[in-house]
Amino acid sequence: MDTTTAITLDSLEFTNRFARLDGPFHAQVEPQPLSEVRLLHLNAQLAGQLGLDAGAAARDPDFVAAMAGNRKIAGGAYVASVYAGHQFGTLVPQLGDGRANLIGEVLTPSGEQFELQLKGSGQTPFSRFADGRAVLRSSIREYLCSEAMHALGIPTTRALSLVGASDPVQRERFERAAVVCRVAPSFVRFGHFEYFYFRNRHEEIRQLADHVIEAHYPHLAGFPERYAAWLSEIVQRTARLMAQWQSVGFCHGVMNTDNMSVLGLTIDYGPYGFLDGFDAHHICNHSDEGGRYAYDRQPVIGQWNCSKLLQATLPLLHEDPDQSVEIANAILTRYPADYMNQMMSLWRRKLGLVSEQEEDRELINRFLNLLDKGKSDFTRTFRALSNLRDGDDKPAMRDELLDQAAFDAWLPDYRARLAQDGQPEAERHQAMRAVNPKYVLRNHLAQAAIEKAEAGDASEIDRLFRVLQRPYDEQPEFDAYAAEPPPEARYISVSCSS
Repeated sequence: MDTTTAITLDSLEFTNRFARLDGPFHAQVEPQPLSEVRLLHLNAQLAGQLGLDAGAAARDPDFVAAMAGNRKIAGGAYVASVYAGHQFGTLVPQLGDGRANLIGEVLTPSGEQFELQLKGSGQTPFSRFADGRAVLRSSIREYLCSEAMHALGIPTTRALSLVGASDPVQRERFERAAVVCRVAPSFVRFGHFEYFYFRNRHEEIRQLADHVIEAHYPHLAGFPERYAAWLSEIVQRTARLMAQWQSVGFCHGVMNTDNMSVLGLTIDYGPYGFLDGFDAHHICNHSDEGGRYAYDRQPVIGQWNCSKLLQATLPLLHEDPDQSVEIANAILTRYPADYMNQMMSLWRRKLGLVSEQEEDRELINRFLNLLDKGKSDFTRTFRALSNLRDGDDKPAMRDELLDQAAFDAWLPDYRARLAQDGQPEAERHQAMRAVNPKYVLRNHLAQAAIEKAEAGDASEIDRLFRVLQRPYDEQPEFDAYAAEPPPEARYISVSCSS
């Protein structure tokens, strides 16, 4: 295929590997039309990656209609999948794509394969009496954050388009409907395997696992112990993802097993939030009354979720149930070391430490405690540390910290540690700025874009989208987006309907 020739939506090459699985993995669905739809934003970069002409697509009413679910794309599969999940620790034996519609899987001009999924396109067999819709507020948040996470280098689903409509949708209040077209190599979750495990349907577990391995872990296909190797890799990817979240202060908010990807992707952006003032036990979801998914709990919940995936795939590991449990336990015991190794590597990079020294953990913890004690802004303080000059004993970043005396005591130890590596200051600054973002999607920034869009002005979505595509660059014209939130915006409440 000529990668220089843009293709139209209806000429996309569909492969639909998941949709062609022969079994009770999904149900055929028809997207339900919306009224007065309009394209609020198009991810031009992702459109180009799919082989589409972004400019032509944005002007094409048929493209907008397809992204709203108002018309079907030739070659699309249009299915909703079924899964289960542990929600806040409690098993719900049947869930599924209640408001998501898998258009299908496309082959891009470069040979990559991505699934396109509409979120908010209407009811499915798994809607559980819900309306199958998404509101503009939550759709903007997902659209912006998935691209922000991608730009931060964190594995994630992405979003191709954001379409708004005039139809009213009732949540805590009446809001307008919207549809996001999500893009990922796969949307298979831990909960897909749980659904069949708790129904004692072992053949479907094997069939689904074989599909995931063949499609997304081809290096393991044909390997004698491929299921154990595959699960080990999922556990490793999950541990790595948790460390990446922690390193940028990202809180997911709803880490249920049905929101965990078998590819180690960040998936399902609901009541998420980035830390403003650092609080190790920050709870971003006001529905999470017990703090199960608080910031400092995310790593251990990642491990707990992996244990549920391993439980659901025990039939694959050995004919002897006791042997299966032993293999699963051996896989799970690797998680803490995988997480800690990745986490320490990221903390070192954020502090500009090149080598590994025994005292690093204490030095890092002292700095995090400084942030926690004064609820210092997480993103701003690490970014300020990236600009610390060697000879400046009273750096401006002291103003970010409440206990300046403790910082003054920490600083000489930090400088001594930097001296051990001997990295030139300019190189250190460059390396640290590449891992300590200046811009993240703070709740008040998203809220500003939402309020303007609800009033009919989508310009802030585009402006914020462009800023977040370059989170590590200075972009001085957008300095205001890197400021601390105003006092009245520091505690914006988000919930599972967000």
